[in-house]
Amino acid sequence: MIVPVHRLDDDGLREALGELSLTMTLDEARKVAEMIGRDPTDTELTLFDTMWSEHCSYKSSRRVLKEHLPTEAGNVILGPGEDAGIIRFAEVDGKKWAIAVAHESHNHPSQVMPVEGAATGIGGVVRDVYCMGAEVIGVLDPLRFGNPAGENGERSLEIAREVTEGIAMYGNALGVPNLGGDVVFDSCYDDNCLVNVVAVGVVREDQIVRSRVPEEALDEPYDLILVGKPTDWSGMGGAAFASADLDHAAALDNKGSVQVADPFLKRMLVVANRAALEYCREKKIAVGFKDLGAGGIACVSSEMADAGGFGIELDLELASLATDDLPDRVAACSETQERFAWAVPSRVSQDILKIYNETYELGAMYEGAGARVIGTVLKPEKGEPRMYRLKRGAEMLVDVPVELITEGVRYDRPKQARTAAPSRDDLPLGGREVAATLLELAGSEHLCNRRELFNHYDAEVQARTAIKPGAADAGLVMPVPGSAAGLALTVDGNPRIARIDPYMGGVSAVVESVRNLACVGAVASAITDCLNYGNPEQPEVFWDFEEGVRGIGDACRAIGRLDADGDPLPVISGNVSFYNQSSTGRAIAPSPIVCGMGIVADVARSRSMALTRAGNPVYRLGSFDPALGGSVLAHVIDPAWRSAVPAVDYDQLKSELRTVLQAHHGGWAEAVHDIGEGGLLMAVTEMALGAEGRLRNGVNLDLTDLVAEGGDFAACFGEGGGFLVEVSDEHREAFEAAARAQGVRCLRVGSVAETPTITVAGLAQGPATIALEDLAEAREATMPRMLSREEA
Repeated sequence: MIVPVHRLDDDGLREALGELSLTMTLDEARKVAEMIGRDPTDTELTLFDTMWSEHCSYKSSRRVLKEHLPTEAGNVILGPGEDAGIIRFAEVDGKKWAIAVAHESHNHPSQVMPVEGAATGIGGVVRDVYCMGAEVIGVLDPLRFGNPAGENGERSLEIAREVTEGIAMYGNALGVPNLGGDVVFDSCYDDNCLVNVVAVGVVREDQIVRSRVPEEALDEPYDLILVGKPTDWSGMGGAAFASADLDHAAALDNKGSVQVADPFLKRMLVVANRAALEYCREKKIAVGFKDLGAGGIACVSSEMADAGGFGIELDLELASLATDDLPDRVAACSETQERFAWAVPSRVSQDILKIYNETYELGAMYEGAGARVIGTVLKPEKGEPRMYRLKRGAEMLVDVPVELITEGVRYDRPKQARTAAPSRDDLPLGGREVAATLLELAGSEHLCNRRELFNHYDAEVQARTAIKPGAADAGLVMPVPGSAAGLALTVDGNPRIARIDPYMGGVSAVVESVRNLACVGAVASAITDCLNYGNPEQPEVFWDFEEGVRGIGDACRAIGRLDADGDPLPVISGNVSFYNQSSTGRAIAPSPIVCGMGIVADVARSRSMALTRAGNPVYRLGSFDPALGGSVLAHVIDPAWRSAVPAVDYDQLKSELRTVLQAHHGGWAEAVHDIGEGGLLMAVTEMALGAEGRLRNGVNLDLTDLVAEGGDFAACFGEGGGFLVEVSDEHREAFEAAARAQGVRCLRVGSVAETPTITVAGLAQGPATIALEDLAEAREATMPRMLSREEA
């Protein structure tokens, strides 16, 4: 069907776009017609609507990302632009291994259909890693939900339950362990939960596959093969859905934009994909391999062709469709799950089809599933545009230069600094006592044990896990069988800081990440990011976004790779998620989230956070900043309170990191934990109770020096950074000497005790004693009570 863009006035064009459920602007629709020199078909408009969406084109964010984020370093094999970033990992028995990481979001779908939205989020991100030729060894899931005690608390908790159910359903069925995550509850997420997902894989460097038509297609004919489920309506308009404010009144209508996951078919596809990859490796055949995400067949084929420098021609009649009457534009652009595309030499196409259709009989597992040749690669002709042609039988649906589709449009959005809320220096403590405050924080939704939320995740399938999620500040796995080399992973982001200072929100995410990695003895190697913000068309929101990205970039350059002087900490992959706000204009707090990864030479030297032996000294390592802005304490007392957030001294931070790493390498450390959310006393609590919340050794503390500098509550609950380190008594002097050599403040604040209490001396309000049993009860009871369906 031709859409008469040139003849329609604005009202008529607006109506035509609405009938097609397209979200492109009138100017964008007219630009399509101008670029191709004629009125477009409805399939062409749908394709451009998808490929020019914020989700696919990064039309608002691309300039900012390129300007601020470092993406190159000596350990980077592939950076942004591929389905997953890849860094060098280790050489084992003469073979060089690499780590592939992808980071995505599935926010809007998870708000509308939490189980399906979260499950397909996991499904999509693991496909990104599989397509690089890697074996997926784990996923991580930073999650953000609404205020459980707020006006929409019941719905927020239902979303939390169902999101974790969807993640577990897909990951467990696929046989992929969950390696970590975090959860934040805040009223800003009442209307827009955030479901960010990370997938991690391992691949030999000589077996990496690219998501593009290979250059060998210049020398011989290449086919495009579509693999997986038959194409249906599911996920139609998903990219556009993710690129607009979420209208809850129309939420039911948007359910069709949420894909439907099938982890069991995916598991069979993974096995079949491995067989196909192995066949290509044995035959030394150059191939391209890419998953079908937003935009479906049209998106994957145009991106693969353009990335390789080719054109392409497809026929939808050759594809497996769920129904014969599936509209052309749906068949072309639907985001049906569990599908992949291959670019292979025509001479081997039948062998690839045989693997899927006969050896693994995909059609017997799911009706209509299988592999089919649906098109051919077009070689570039000198002086001629590289064409993208999509037909259905004899009817031509799309006939445009491929670069017009993939280049997209670019916007330089206006920005305006947000008017800051008045800052107040004095937090209204109101005669609070330290002991009661610790119990209150430990039992809050912000700091309680999350085990009840995550206990249905499988963290140990594949038998690679060295330190389970929650046992330390970062999870730790051994990616290569037979090697002691470890990969540490963490996900971090603090909206309480970003709400006050968007720039420091980006900085703090990176800083927390590298601290967490150091806590298990890992040197930070790279990060990925997922940048969650409101509507970029609003100048204040776009200012928040650019400030957050600038903060991430500055922190990555300032910290760098400690094992490679001069290299920044590279950002190797990521995602931008805009329009996280409701149709009423209520936006989330700026929410940049990073995944940090680091390498441990020998996992046997890594330590968890659990205290080990009575009598061992406990040190607070690092500088002390008494600022309480953005802290959990301030949020619990008064969510509207604003004050300066802790500053970061990068040189001091790097010295602290080197000291912590030296403590691991030297075998001096018995337990390590960074001082993050909840401050020093919460960190001590977590070290004493351990990941399982069981009673362990207590701690006797003396905070006299810290109290003198910042007062009781900054000393106990400030989140200005630093580390707590339990050191074996025989290595005490070596640890102190190492800190002095690095110029790092090393303050002995206590010792591990046999009695199950935390005692705190040196407070202005007098000594405090808190029983571990009471702390355990406070931390353990909250999440089961919140998630109880009976109470909900």
